Amino acid sequence: MSSHDAVTDAAPTEANGKRRWIALAIVMTAAFMDLVDATIVNIAIPSIERDLGADFGAIQWITAGYALAFAAGLITGGRLGDIYGRKRLFLLGTAGFTVASALCGFAVNPEMLVASRLLQGAAAAMMVPQVLSIIHVTFPAHERGKVFGLFGAIIGLGAVSGPLLGALLTQWNIAGLEWRPIFLINLPVGIAGLLLGRKFITESKAPKALRLDMVGVLLVTGALLMLIYPLTRGRELDWPLWGHLMMAGSVVVFGALVAYEKYKTKKDGSPLVELSLFKVKSFAAGIAVQLTFGVVMGIFFLVWTLYMQVGLGWSALKAGLTGVPFSIAVSVAAGISVQKLVPRFGRKVLQAGALTMVAGVLLYLFEAGRYGTGIASWQMIPPLVVMGLGMGLIVAPLTDAVLSDVPKEHAGSASGLINTTGQMGNALGLGLVSVVFFGVIDDRPAPTSPAEASAAFTDAFQNAMGWVAGVLAVIFLVMFALPSKPKQHLEGGGDEEGDTGVTVEKEPALTH
Repeated sequence: MSSHDAVTDAAPTEANGKRRWIALAIVMTAAFMDLVDATIVNIAIPSIERDLGADFGAIQWITAGYALAFAAGLITGGRLGDIYGRKRLFLLGTAGFTVASALCGFAVNPEMLVASRLLQGAAAAMMVPQVLSIIHVTFPAHERGKVFGLFGAIIGLGAVSGPLLGALLTQWNIAGLEWRPIFLINLPVGIAGLLLGRKFITESKAPKALRLDMVGVLLVTGALLMLIYPLTRGRELDWPLWGHLMMAGSVVVFGALVAYEKYKTKKDGSPLVELSLFKVKSFAAGIAVQLTFGVVMGIFFLVWTLYMQVGLGWSALKAGLTGVPFSIAVSVAAGISVQKLVPRFGRKVLQAGALTMVAGVLLYLFEAGRYGTGIASWQMIPPLVVMGLGMGLIVAPLTDAVLSDVPKEHAGSASGLINTTGQMGNALGLGLVSVVFFGVIDDRPAPTSPAEASAAFTDAFQNAMGWVAGVLAVIFLVMFALPSKPKQHLEGGGDEEGDTGVTVEKEPALTH
């Protein structure tokens, strides 16, 4: 990096010290805003459904659309930041995220809300990859441990705050706007981030010129859309032939992506996806874990919300408060796993997390079957806490475990692939809700009473949770391919820059 860009190579002055911490607060607030926005929507789904007359296909797109646009743009967003400047891309992404939030908040029909969510996800893909890059160039190595600790706390707080904040804003029905404040709350935060970011964030770029692989971008985006779109719309359209053909075609497009990236590597050495990484056993296994874990999260969070609010008829606030013990358990386990457990026990911690999540899921299945539609909020706390502890043991150390054997020169590209794969899995899981949840409801006779409808949702919830338990068992087995103990590959949690556009994360990846 040039002397102009390496803003923290020299000891910072007192003034620079204040500027650094203000810059940190700005980018962390943006990261928090994105994390909250990914989870805040689920809790408001019944309100959106009633107000806009949205069908379940549209509801899936309101959630999956954000994840899909975010996944498709993450690697590209990181690369653009390296080429054109991280501050510039951060501000552009923040502006886009703010405008998209306003469009979501003022949406007049389901189509407008879906389109606005896609725009919001695309803007987040420009904003989020810059956060850790900006931290890296703003703080010297000896301070980064403390900074990434704070970042981990923000991730935990985001997980706790999203569902509860969504429940409160929906329940309060501010100015008769019902669900709309969950998006409009981003406007003052985004505007403040833009004004302060322009003043306090220092610009930085990659040390050598990079080229954007536009063909790779188009192929990745096309393949993802061809896979997710038919899954999301299939149930509503009675699984048409073109949907099956599109999903089969996505495999062909992914194959074309691999072939083109090999050609691009030989041609100019700047592919969008660094294929040599998949020759590293621990990385390939980690990507498989990240993808399947994303699928689990995509299925669970949407199904769980529909079960509580539509199936059991609970209010948004009751559902949001029920989720708080889960979020706290995730945060606590995440902190302990990184600081205490992983350095001592290595991958066994992640495997214990998978088995703990399975135990929580099975306990939830038992309770849902035993108590039926009469299940109480407090009865859900034990399985949710067990699941949360298991999830925390996985999400925090997974990135380090996957990157352990990756060559340093490809660490940034690898980190971007991990994030993207997790988001892709999330979008895929949201699409699969049509099959594992609504498929059960559709197979039953039309309910003639609210009690029958609730019973159908309970059965569908149990079926979906059975799938979640099965996928988690597979994840446990795949984890044997991870290194037994992750290496401390990059001091201070920084990134390896050069031909990459994404920051390596020592704390949990920005997952939804």
